[in-house]
Amino acid sequence: MTIITTPQQTVSHIDEHILVVKRTALFPHGAWQGLKHVDVDEYLTLITRHQEFLPRSLMEVDAAYKQIIPYLIFAHNNRYFLMQRRAKASETRLQNKFTLGIGGHIRQEDLMTGTSIFDWARREFHEEVHYQGTFTIECLGLLNDDSNAVGQVHSGFVFLLHGNSADISVKSELKSGQLVTLEECLLQQDTLESWSQLVLAALMNRTA
Repeated sequence: MTIITTPQQTVSHIDEHILVVKRTALFPHGAWQGLKHVDVDEYLTLITRHQEFLPRSLMEVDAAYKQIIPYLIFAHNNRYFLMQRRAKASETRLQNKFTLGIGGHIRQEDLMTGTSIFDWARREFHEEVHYQGTFTIECLGLLNDDSNAVGQVHSGFVFLLHGNSADISVKSELKSGQLVTLEECLLQQDTLESWSQLVLAALMNRTA
């Protein structure tokens, strides 16, 4: 479903321009629902070929485009960093939700300070949390969820960060965070944002 932008919607002069790709270019054979293992290089090439940088305020209500979001899951010794967003989180539709993922939009200037989406992912991770240690990055796939208004305008590369330290805590954008088992994550199933519910199901399947 495409949401039509009404004439009353205007773009602020400070509105950030974010990376988007037309839905039909990202999913030429139709969009799947859920987390799918994909050839990352192939999709990054596709995104580079079709990328546009458009005002975020318009893209949040136009499902003809998909905003590309790296979505980072941190794990250490089979425990996962579960966070809760603040009541005044910048994305109002996710306020107070629990999340396994650290994510954010990509701006044109972000791509000028690194060589790949992995560089951007590392920067975003350290912007959102305090972490003392190192990690390796595993791509779990590309996530799409058109079941709600947020998902209809976003798609995410899901990265699993395997950390060598448990020394991790949230910064001011998040309300709280703690390392928990997958079983403990299930206790928050009803309050998890939808992307985290899909990631949780995929992680549970990996350990089954």
